Amino acid sequence: MVGTMGLKVTKATKSKINEIDFDNLPFGKYFTDHMLVADYRDGEWKSAEIKPYQPLMMEPSLAAIHYGQSIFEGIKAYKNKEGEAYVFRPMDNFKRFNISAARMEMPEVPEEIFIEGMRQLIELDKNWIPAKQDYALYIRPFMFATDAVIGVKPSDSYKFLIILSPTGPYYSAPMKIYVEETYTRAAPGGVGFAKNAGNYGGSLHASAEAKRKGYDQVLWTDAFEHKWLQEVGTMNVMFIFGDKVVTPSLEEGTILEGVTRDSALTLLKEMGLTVEERRISIDELMEAYKSGKLTEAFGTGTAATISPIKELKYKDFVMNFDPSNFKSAIQLKKTMTDIKTGKLADTHEWMFKV
Repeated sequence: MVGTMGLKVTKATKSKINEIDFDNLPFGKYFTDHMLVADYRDGEWKSAEIKPYQPLMMEPSLAAIHYGQSIFEGIKAYKNKEGEAYVFRPMDNFKRFNISAARMEMPEVPEEIFIEGMRQLIELDKNWIPAKQDYALYIRPFMFATDAVIGVKPSDSYKFLIILSPTGPYYSAPMKIYVEETYTRAAPGGVGFAKNAGNYGGSLHASAEAKRKGYDQVLWTDAFEHKWLQEVGTMNVMFIFGDKVVTPSLEEGTILEGVTRDSALTLLKEMGLTVEERRISIDELMEAYKSGKLTEAFGTGTAATISPIKELKYKDFVMNFDPSNFKSAIQLKKTMTDIKTGKLADTHEWMFKV
C-alpha cells in the first residue's frame, strides 16, 4: 500500500488494541500497532515508510550509543466531541525538532516526512486515541545517528522514527519539587534549549536523589550561582504573584522553549494576567512566599500539561501551597483542555486535523 505522499504502508496483520486496558494507561508503557521510519544516507532522506511496530536491528558500534547524537519531541493527539482526531501544535514541535537537529549537527527532517508522515500514522492508528479526560495519544518523533563507526565526529547517516503511545496523566497528583543547588542541567552556550537525549540522561541522578528525599522532581538553578531558576526536570515552571505570572526567560538558552509554555502564556494574558518572562531568583521566590504575594506555582509541558506544585523546598526552607485554592492554573488547564478537545473555539489555530 502507498500513502498520499508516496509513503510505503505495511499494515499490522493483527491489532494489539484489544489487549490494552484503556482505563489504566501508565505514561509511555504501551505503543500502537504502527510506526514511521525514515533513513538519511548519502546526504538525503530515503525509504520513508509506515510499518508494524517492531524492534530495531543495531550495530554495537552505533554512533548514537557512543556519542549521544539523539534528539526527540513530545506531541499529543486528541479526539473532539465528534470523534475527530486533532494534534496540538505539531508545526511548533516540528520547528523545534529541527532547531535541536542543527545544534546537534544533525540533518533537518523535511515537513513532508515529519508532519505528513505523522498525519498518516495517526490516521492509521486513530482508534488508539483515548476518549477520556486528561488522556491523549502521545506522539514521540525521534532521530539518532546510525554510523557503525567509533570516532568522535557527526554521523553521516541517521534514522528518524515516530512512535505512538496512548497515555493517561503524567502526574496524577500535585507535585513536590526540590530546588537543586548542587548539580547543573545547562549553562549558557550549551545545549539546554535543545531536546536532546543527553539533557535527560544528565538529569537522572539529581532527580533520583530528589525522589529519595521524598520529592517528585528537581527545579534546576543556574550553573554559576545556583540561585536563578530555570526549569523543572520534565516541564517549564510558572509562578503567580497576584495578577502577574512570572516564568524564567529563554534568553540565556538554558531552558527548553516549551510549546505548552508558549500556549499557557498566551492564554494567561487573555485571562487578564500580566506576563513577565525574566530572570527570577530563589531568593525573590522565598520573599514573595513569606509576604503572601506568591499564590500559585505550576509546571507546563506536553507530558505534564498543567501540573500544580504543592511543595517547593530550598535548603531547609519549605514553601507549601494548596492547589485546590489555585485559580489561574485551574482555569488555564480547563481552557487548554477545552481547546484541545473541541469544546472551545480554536481561535489561535493550534489544532491540526488528522
